[in-house]
Amino acid sequence: MTKTIGMILCGGFGKRLRPLTETIPKPLIEIKDNYTILDKQLFDFKNAGVDKVLLLTGFLSEKIRERYGDEYRGVEIEYIVEDEPLGTLNAIKLGMENIKDGEQCVIRNGDVVADLNIKKMIEQGQKSDYPLSIFVTKMVSPYGIVEISGDRLVSFKEKPVLDYYINGGVYFSKGEIDFGSFEIGDIEKTVFPMLAKDNKLGYYKENGLFWMAIDTSKELESIKKEYENREDKPWGYEKILINTEKYLTKELFLREGYQTSFHYHDQKDETMYIVSGAGYIEFEDRKEYFGKNDTIRIEPKEVHSIVAMENTVLHEISTPHLDDTIRVKDYYKTR
Repeated sequence: MTKTIGMILCGGFGKRLRPLTETIPKPLIEIKDNYTILDKQLFDFKNAGVDKVLLLTGFLSEKIRERYGDEYRGVEIEYIVEDEPLGTLNAIKLGMENIKDGEQCVIRNGDVVADLNIKKMIEQGQKSDYPLSIFVTKMVSPYGIVEISGDRLVSFKEKPVLDYYINGGVYFSKGEIDFGSFEIGDIEKTVFPMLAKDNKLGYYKENGLFWMAIDTSKELESIKKEYENREDKPWGYEKILINTEKYLTKELFLREGYQTSFHYHDQKDETMYIVSGAGYIEFEDRKEYFGKNDTIRIEPKEVHSIVAMENTVLHEISTPHLDDTIRVKDYYKTR
């Protein structure tokens, strides 16, 4: 089995986030209490089966090393330090020099928070005819838009999803990257256009998932708001939407091919409403398959696991027993 190495670009100055980034490298910015952008990215690598990551550092490299050392939650970490900032191309080039023959890699921008399925991206990239693939996702308009007809304005839409795809800042390479004659600069503006022109660049596509590049204070505030009541899980995330004395509502996102722990609740009585996706709930004696708009009730004491056959979003509506979970079997190591 081909070994996959992770790489994360961590060397930027984060100029648009100053003064915060004068003393903290951008990947170490907290998106919730004691949980950084880089924590999220390393956690996602681990849960995709990537157990070694190269951190491509530069500015304030020592701060990153102080936090992670040589290991984070079971992920081996190595540091590639760029003494002089020469763009993402040079940083990736230095990283590729540390990839052994026969190894493949996933490269991530260090300021992107995204819920993409890295495991699936690796699997599709291995089967692809292209040596390099880019994660793409549909663009959400940063502004609300208006629709016009004739001489009148007919409607408003608040930040809709547009019919355009953007570079999501995650790349998969089967092996060595052809850098051509380029030495410095941004790989997105040099090597990628060259590879696309030579028909050597593929893509991996996921739509409808959370994606954000944190480049400004406004984006940082948006990501912190997203994470106010959200906790990342090996299989996706759960987010508390409503918590009252009478009932509790959570949003759960499960990546395709992943599942929750096998668990039960002593008191909590819950109903799952499927917002999107498909999969099944595995009980001790049966499986109940679901699709969009289905509802499934899970009574107290019923041991179960939710399995996603597609990217799945569901709303869990239950009695207000927030911490009433007894795990029988975990499928992922969290440390």
